[in-house]
Amino acid sequence: MASHSDTLVVFFGATAGANGGKLGSDEREIILLVWQIVDLHEKKVGKLHRRLVKPDLLEVTEECKEETGLAVDELCNAEPLDRVLHQFQQCVASELKSMGRSSYTLCVTGPLLIRQALHPEASKKNLVLPDSFYSFVDLRVEFNRCCPNAGPVKELTLPSMCDYVCIPPVAEQAAGVCEVKKMVLLILHLLSDPYNHKFTSLETVKHKFESGACSKTEPVDSETVIRARGLPWQSSDQDIARFFKGLNIAKGGVALCLNAQGRRNGEALVRFVNSEHRDLALERHKHHMGSRYIEVYKATGEEFLKIAGGTSNEVAQFLSKENQVIIRMRGLPFTATPEDVLGFLGPESPVTDGSEGLLFVKYPDGRPTGDAFVLFSCEEYALHALKKHKQILGKRYIELFRSTAAEVQQVLNRYVSTPLISTLPPPPAMVPVPVLATPPFLAGGSTRDCIRLRGLPYTAAIEDILEFMGEHTVDIKPHGVHMVLNQQGRPSGDAFIQMKSADRAFMMAQKCHKKMMKDRYVEVFQCSAEEMSFVLMGGTLNRSGLSPPPCKLPCLSPPTYAAFPSPAAVLPGDAALYQPPLLATPRPAQPLAHSTAPTLAYYPPQAHGQLYMNYTAYYPSPPVSPSTVGYFAAPPGAVAAAVAAQPAAPILPQPGALVRMQGLPYNTGVKEILSFFQGYQLSRSGVSDQEVGLESAIRVQRQQL
Repeated sequence: MASHSDTLVVFFGATAGANGGKLGSDEREIILLVWQIVDLHEKKVGKLHRRLVKPDLLEVTEECKEETGLAVDELCNAEPLDRVLHQFQQCVASELKSMGRSSYTLCVTGPLLIRQALHPEASKKNLVLPDSFYSFVDLRVEFNRCCPNAGPVKELTLPSMCDYVCIPPVAEQAAGVCEVKKMVLLILHLLSDPYNHKFTSLETVKHKFESGACSKTEPVDSETVIRARGLPWQSSDQDIARFFKGLNIAKGGVALCLNAQGRRNGEALVRFVNSEHRDLALERHKHHMGSRYIEVYKATGEEFLKIAGGTSNEVAQFLSKENQVIIRMRGLPFTATPEDVLGFLGPESPVTDGSEGLLFVKYPDGRPTGDAFVLFSCEEYALHALKKHKQILGKRYIELFRSTAAEVQQVLNRYVSTPLISTLPPPPAMVPVPVLATPPFLAGGSTRDCIRLRGLPYTAAIEDILEFMGEHTVDIKPHGVHMVLNQQGRPSGDAFIQMKSADRAFMMAQKCHKKMMKDRYVEVFQCSAEEMSFVLMGGTLNRSGLSPPPCKLPCLSPPTYAAFPSPAAVLPGDAALYQPPLLATPRPAQPLAHSTAPTLAYYPPQAHGQLYMNYTAYYPSPPVSPSTVGYFAAPPGAVAAAVAAQPAAPILPQPGALVRMQGLPYNTGVKEILSFFQGYQLSRSGVSDQEVGLESAIRVQRQQL
């Protein structure tokens, strides 16, 4: 389009709902368009055109009837929006030709008609607007440049501007005609002496959202950020930009939020180019994206940087290729190579720059997570790739989703800086309590005093399970709720609960089987502690019976080490202390107040100042739910008796501590394993028990092989 100063097309519209300062805030459709051409050089005025628009929903609010005088009967015979816009183009093109002009710019009083009504409605109806609707002149801004004493731009209205320059009132006519005639008179007045104004302040509407990376060091104004809530889980940054069509989003300004399991939680942070566009976005609170309404709230720049900001050079290089469509692949085999992924996607969806367009997400120690991001140069290639959703690569089905640059940053930040499975926070200083040597979920037993919940919603928490059980919660053993996680550390939909007796477990299974939790029914079965232990340690429990835990579990990350002082003594035998596997930080020994008994510790000491292995960063799944790990207090009487009965004894290691070994030779025996740990302090009475445990572990492993 040539210079926009040739002609102005004065443009006015009304919707079937709110108008004026609230135009477009209620998602009502446009029902009226009025326009007239003004030649800026010759100061001539063209013919005034008024068109009624037929909405899809033939309803008009009482407020609209009062302001416009239009009724539903008048709209029944009108043309739909796409045809009226086509008529607009034809009329304007014809008049411009007769005037000898080649270009024009829309002129409106405020941006609401263009940004909040026309573009959002065209987007919902899949209408392609001509380029002329992506730029416009705001008459209030131009008037403020000529008459700065008239007040701030936001407070200017068409009547107040006419009164300020003493333009006589226009005789009352049909809705929209009066407003357009006043705007034309104002424009002619500004073109004349003493102003001789040139209309140069052009506002634009972005054609397309631009993706890009955001650095954590980049300043982000909190007055430009909003939080959108209630988004469909499969929505992409382009879908969110389409919801805010007409408003200019900053480059890379859409950040989809992820939950603790790395999945989208239906929220996004959106950054706009300025505070004015942010304020207009807030007016779209509870507007609809498909059948869902979206909540829009204010947010801060710190929140946006926390989600979208990144510092990785690898990610910055990956995202440096602009105007690329990003697809996220989830569930890849850990052995998958770039060649495997390129072959899976096929020639119909070529990846940008081949293997350089792939970004595999890895743990800090270099192990693959099963996630990857892929770049495509156009939407067509991405659509071909999305057709392979849940197709098989190797022995696993692969999930493919649209993604964003902010999601790439967020996923990489999550895997690099924080554990996949959250750990317990550091405990407050308190008097230590002796606990049982063996956690209940490792204890075997054929008594069917446990229940299994199957089909839980993935968002279910322990509080939801307790509410689901109702009056039966009084029959749960202390810390007896165990959530089962899958190998990615995500909820599997299963949980086990330890009850006080088999009878109470039976009653719970009878009364709660197929009872609803949220929008799903949950199956409740009675089982034993032995069956529960198999599942919690990685096995499976189904109608065909028990399947032992897999021999090839995910590898542990390299452990971190920390040295701690040794206490004077530790209770041996049943009074020994158990270290939960997911405890966030070790607690040093603390003396009991007003007690002459030996000090107790939550962690046993190692001889000669050896180091503790702390697997708090990345613990193999599926363990028990981190929120259920706790201490089980032993009866005070039993502790006192054990202390009194035992003389001073040498420091012993913790019987309940477990170490898992992987990569053993197939012919390894118990003696070879014990010799491998030579130099570590072992109890003579505990060697036979350990041999039995080792023999059992080796036997299970060999059976699977």
